[in-house]
Amino acid sequence: MVLAGGLSVQFGAAVAVLLMPRAGAFGVVTLRLVLAALVLLVVCRPRLRGHSRADWGTVVVFGAAMAAMNALFYQAVDRIPLGAAVTLEVLGPLVLSVAASRRLVNVLWAALALGGVALLGGGGFGGGLDPVGAACALGAGAMWAAYIVFSARTGRRFPQADGLALAMAVGALLTLPLGLVESGSRLVVPSTVLLALGVAVMSSVLPYTLELLALRRLPAPTFAVLMSLEPAIAAVAGFLLLDQVLSARDAVAIALVIAASMGAVRSATKAGRPAPIDG
Repeated sequence: MVLAGGLSVQFGAAVAVLLMPRAGAFGVVTLRLVLAALVLLVVCRPRLRGHSRADWGTVVVFGAAMAAMNALFYQAVDRIPLGAAVTLEVLGPLVLSVAASRRLVNVLWAALALGGVALLGGGGFGGGLDPVGAACALGAGAMWAAYIVFSARTGRRFPQADGLALAMAVGALLTLPLGLVESGSRLVVPSTVLLALGVAVMSSVLPYTLELLALRRLPAPTFAVLMSLEPAIAAVAGFLLLDQVLSARDAVAIALVIAASMGAVRSATKAGRPAPIDG
């Protein structure tokens, strides 16, 4: 289920890249969040009454982190290869895991990850990465770390997937002005909406459902280790759908970051602290 969710997310991201010439990066993320929010609101039917200000504050911050994470990531994949973007993005959860464990060994994992990033930036994917795209991917990683923290807090405050549905609606409202300004009427072209619905299902609805089911059967650290494979899955999706070819140097760079992420998760587990996971 975890691997199927990862495949769904990354191949959905690849389809989103193909959709960008039609609707723009902000337009695609707007359509994805709006359509995903509609699906989740219909399925979950979250209760709006009976929540405290702290509950709503948590879900609003969660939704804002989700919107920023997606907007920055889509800006990144509009400029740099998908595999590179996900590799840089995963540094956010990696830093969160290192900070949570507070063990000296994690300095080694951080150094390993930085080595991978240096390889990727120094010559990856055909000779260097676009600096704006790389910065957007790193920003998406920081927002992913915030997303993980507030996903957990939202899950404690709202039953089932109600908080996720409400946060997705908040994220959709926040990105809607950006999408309208960039793409305008292109957002309502039927063929574009249909493709965007596929992206929303592949990148949000299906993986969130699979991850929720998987977490009922897997320990959180095992789940987190499997999630660390997403840069590799993204590289495969980029190769198959977008003709983004990996060099040997690129593959080594991605492998270093994956190894660092897995090592940090295991260190956090041994320290007796649960590893942060994607919500």
